[in-house]
Amino acid sequence: MRRAGLALVLFFAWAGAPSGVGAAAVTTKEIEEALTCQCGCGLTVHSCNHLQCGSGIPLKQEVLTLVSQGLGRDEILLHFRDKYGEKILSAPTVEGFNLTAWIVPFVMLAAGGALVAITLVRWRATREASASEAAPRPLSETDRRRVEAELAKEES
Repeated sequence: MRRAGLALVLFFAWAGAPSGVGAAAVTTKEIEEALTCQCGCGLTVHSCNHLQCGSGIPLKQEVLTLVSQGLGRDEILLHFRDKYGEKILSAPTVEGFNLTAWIVPFVMLAAGGALVAITLVRWRATREASASEAAPRPLSETDRRRVEAELAKEES
């Protein structure tokens, strides 16, 4: 179990690690997709479809300004996180308590699968045990004589 947990942590650390290639080529769309619009629509800044959105339009302008200043993706997202808090990010960070948001669903899925597997194994064992108990046992000589005596009594 420890190895599986360690493997998940390492995977998410690797997946969240920035790659050196293309770090300078940040686009406004990439940043806007990483930010949640604060108007209440629940969409990203890039996807917000309110025509005169009081949150999305200023955020898009601020993103454009920061990208034109040559800041990197992580710097821009850190700027917004410091300014608005973590609620502005469209995905939780892969650090601290937020790591549970990434790990718990997979742990619960594995636990549920294990529970189903254990239940099926137990059901199968119970079924096989009851099937072997239900098989008729051969009658002892004493029981056979008693049955024949009862049948003879019924016929007469």
